[in-house]
Amino acid sequence: MKQFTHGLGISTRGKGIYDFTREVARWLQGISVSSGLLTIFMQHTSASLTIQENADPDVVLDLNDFFSRLVPEDNRLYRHTAEGSDDMPAHIRAALTQVQLSIPVIGGKMALGMWQGLYVFEHRTMPARRSVALHCIGE
Repeated sequence: MKQFTHGLGISTRGKGIYDFTREVARWLQGISVSSGLLTIFMQHTSASLTIQENADPDVVLDLNDFFSRLVPEDNRLYRHTAEGSDDMPAHIRAALTQVQLSIPVIGGKMALGMWQGLYVFEHRTMPARRSVALHCIGE
């Protein structure tokens, strides 16, 4: 068994869902693991990860809109408001979603479905540089 780690920096332009499937696939191709398990971890508390449809861009737009309605930016609702009206809602959105993904590696590639892609789900309004840790174990 071999283990590999790597860090990715993903730039966001504010609230939204950002595809980073190609970056992970490129790294995975370079480490030459034919069979194993890939773990992806978001190193922030106000952004998260998701696997979603990558064919119709309306899917990720609708998800972003839904979470904005589900967790509104209203300082009257929260105690933690020192970092802006979007901060506590961002923490709640991250708590409701995922900060870690586990994906099988089969034949040297992520075993994603035909219409699946990897996304950073940015919950803050301002642009950010998000750190994502990759870990693959396999042979």
